[in-house]
Amino acid sequence: MKRKHHDDYDNDAVEKPASSAAAATMNTDIVLQTSPKLSQKQDYIFHGGRRHVRPYYFEFISHVNKRWTGKTIVDLFADEFKGRAREYYVGAVQCGRIKVDGEIVPVSYIVRSSQKITHFLHRHEPPVMTDDVVILVKEPDVVTVCKPASIPVHPCGQYRKNTVVGILDAEHDLGPLFPIHRLDRLVSGLLIIARTAAKADFFRKQIEGGMVKKRYIAKVIGVFPEDEKVVDANINYNGSEGRSTAEDANSSGDDKKMKGKPACTKFTRIDTNGTHSLVLCEPVTGRTHQIRVHLQYTGHPIANDPLYLNQNVDDLKTKIAKRIDAGERKMVSPEDYVYSSEDFSIDPLCTNCPKLIPQGYEEHDEALWLHCVRYSGTGWEYECPYPSWASL
Repeated sequence: MKRKHHDDYDNDAVEKPASSAAAATMNTDIVLQTSPKLSQKQDYIFHGGRRHVRPYYFEFISHVNKRWTGKTIVDLFADEFKGRAREYYVGAVQCGRIKVDGEIVPVSYIVRSSQKITHFLHRHEPPVMTDDVVILVKEPDVVTVCKPASIPVHPCGQYRKNTVVGILDAEHDLGPLFPIHRLDRLVSGLLIIARTAAKADFFRKQIEGGMVKKRYIAKVIGVFPEDEKVVDANINYNGSEGRSTAEDANSSGDDKKMKGKPACTKFTRIDTNGTHSLVLCEPVTGRTHQIRVHLQYTGHPIANDPLYLNQNVDDLKTKIAKRIDAGERKMVSPEDYVYSSEDFSIDPLCTNCPKLIPQGYEEHDEALWLHCVRYSGTGWEYECPYPSWASL
């Protein structure tokens, strides 16, 4: 299931680093980050086989939408962002960490449409795997990298510094950057990033014009058919569940209107050992989780995909538990982390301190057996090496 947290402001909010003005209302000593860079090398802590971010102060900005209008400021946060207790929001409003139009308001204040709401907080980012973001090609207007699994491409939700863009800024002083396509967080492989807005627009036009060919590889359950297989089934994404379903005219019925968007993927078996198959995946469209859902649709889901493994797979939990690649390093439990004042300062109002990991992100991520290997368009082509699991 999709994890929904108190700091996931989605499309209703923007982010910005904490300002000294925001900190002026706090009754605690706060060290603010003033660097224009997204992240720096010293922002990271490596522990238990994972890359963590030192907690830092940050300000989320949102505007009152129709659903929020008429609620008290405390009810708004308690109802919409349930990851923290109501008592926290009462305290945050009273001390000025939550403001309306830049002003401190009483806890009974009723918000109005389009008002600006700011939430100043001590931000803990979820950890990611420690794999390096390897630069494959570095040109004046383009950089391509091999994106490790578990790392988001750009700031989103709870992630800001623990992203490909953030790590490239910290470790290679690359920025600003303009990713021209996305890879799901648990997917690895080729990521093409423009270094100028003009180059990003060049790639965007080719992608929107259907001029770009994409290739992925996946390790799936069972013996995939030897002949090329084309799946032409709509993809219907359910945002509340964080997953997609495939549908076609036969499954939906002629009298039912299909809800999903048109999607097409071509599959070709590369190899099989009778238990798993290595499959070349060439998506014609680019829907959310398209390759994963279309492989499930064929009856051969990705062998370690917790979202789309078929329900008829025997002992599903055991299958998932065994999905760790043999070469993947073991990671200690987040509970093994012992707080040190050298790592970060505890914030008295923070609901995550003294833990390093935010609530709800205690589980270990593993690399999904889906990897982007090539993108090509008119006059250009970029590739990425195969991962270690792409062998039978």
